Amino acid sequence: MKNKTDREVNLEEDISIHIFTASAAMVGVCLTVIGLLRVVLTIRGGVTFADDLLALDAFLFLVSCLLSYFALRTRSVRRMHWVERIADGLFITGLILMVLACGFIVYEII
Repeated sequence: MKNKTDREVNLEEDISIHIFTASAAMVGVCLTVIGLLRVVLTIRGGVTFADDLLALDAFLFLVSCLLSYFALRTRSVRRMHWVERIADGLFITGLILMVLACGFIVYEII
């Protein structure tokens, strides 16, 4: 196995920082949209699957955020890379589910 240069390690730390900040922001976005959906559904009446999906998204983004934080705190480069890949996969999964939730919102409310 080849040794990683300082530049490659810094790049991996940079990716973890981006996952950490973006996933933390996405937790807030999910919670905001859930709140707005609840207000709209209370006024109009009805039930939607989108808020359940957004709650799952918020959880995925939270786990992604925590894993990326752990990757930043760990001293082992190999472990950092492994944890970072899991965080990245959860983040992408959360984004895909968020797009599905957007589809549910558009077609169930309007």
